[in-house]
Amino acid sequence: MPKIRCAIYDRVSTELQAKEGLSLDAQKEALTNYAVSHGYEIVDYYADEGLTARKKMQNRKDLMRLLRDVEAGKVDLILVTKLDRWFRNIKDYHNTQAILEAHNCNWKTIFEEYDTSTANGRFAINIMLSVNENECDRTSDRINSIFQYKKGRKEHLNGRPAYGYAADKDKKLIKDPATEHIVNDIFEQYFTTYSKKATVHYILSKYAGSPVCPTMYQVNRILKCETYAGRMHGIEDYCPAYITMDQYRKIQSVSDAKIIPHQTEPFLFSSMVKCPVCGKNMNGFVKRQRLKSGEVSEYKRYRCGAKFTEYHNGACLSESVIEEYLLTHVDEKINTDILDLSRKKKQLMEKPDMSAGIRAEMDRLNIMYQKGRIKESYYDEQYARLAEKLESCDSSVEQISASLEAYKALSRNFSKEWQQMYKNLDIQHKKAFWKETIKEIEVNPQTHRICGFSFRV
Repeated sequence: MPKIRCAIYDRVSTELQAKEGLSLDAQKEALTNYAVSHGYEIVDYYADEGLTARKKMQNRKDLMRLLRDVEAGKVDLILVTKLDRWFRNIKDYHNTQAILEAHNCNWKTIFEEYDTSTANGRFAINIMLSVNENECDRTSDRINSIFQYKKGRKEHLNGRPAYGYAADKDKKLIKDPATEHIVNDIFEQYFTTYSKKATVHYILSKYAGSPVCPTMYQVNRILKCETYAGRMHGIEDYCPAYITMDQYRKIQSVSDAKIIPHQTEPFLFSSMVKCPVCGKNMNGFVKRQRLKSGEVSEYKRYRCGAKFTEYHNGACLSESVIEEYLLTHVDEKINTDILDLSRKKKQLMEKPDMSAGIRAEMDRLNIMYQKGRIKESYYDEQYARLAEKLESCDSSVEQISASLEAYKALSRNFSKEWQQMYKNLDIQHKKAFWKETIKEIEVNPQTHRICGFSFRV
């Protein structure tokens, strides 16, 4: 008589379970002894560590591998220690049970007695799964409550703190003295080049061999993560900041275009030029042309990558043409924008102060509600309408004033000799200059020529 082919499955989700004797090694030993004592042939061992049974089945990789082996006809019986090591989710249990029944595979717990061959046995399993599922949900609620409490106290929740941070004795995040200088160096280098690729190369080269040298992925994560602006879990000032929130937003808005592997020099206007047909970023490429003399001339151009997938007749612009247009029009554009903003601010300031009238109307609305002359629903609707008008009235002047100050600060950066200074820069610093200054370059959809640009203010 052939031996029963047995698969051993064990799972542990927390350190506490391991301390209570439910570690993977303890489960494996008990299951192996049981299989050997009953004369089963052990096909393979399957283990999921650090995963709760309420997680999606797809996240339990060894469980999925076990089910694939069942479907391949390699397993007759699955051994587990207890039901809660197997499942705590009724839906997933029934889905798995359907697979096992379709392939004549049974399962057995060695520390508990369950029988799936009778209605009473299946009923008992459903009851126990419901109890386990409810227990899991209550535990999850308790853990979430603890996390919410810790977030309110701005404590580090769990795991290793992000690179550049450490947890003090009160579980508050502080800057890590061992790596603080490297994180500062990362941001200083990025705001010099405005290139993630150049920053990664610089940091990995400078700190190569150091035990605290970050990986390429850590450098990229530092440049993407709002934690370094002091914000975590949606809470401001959660931890000490390395950069301001405005600097964080600038990093996210200044995204490098795709890097061409063989390209040795960067493109000056990566991710700035917009396709006039589809609005996507135009990508840089190198155009090569053989001259009559036999020499090969190379020059940089920009085109939309969607041109080859959506087959639209997009623009194609030379980098030198874009550069010359900006050098010619930057001063004029700054002065024009400042005049427009000043004119708008003056017009708003000369208008009658609408906010006083709106506040008076809100006061009258409050009195009518207090005297019971209007219903609560009508009060809420009208009050919300007036509050929105008041906010719009107050914010218009503030927004224009803030924009005007930003433009004036930008104007001060452009001295009379700025173009000559620009021409003396190397290619990397020219790119950083435009990245910091220009937000978007517009192209006319009819003529395919540059028709304007906007500043990053």
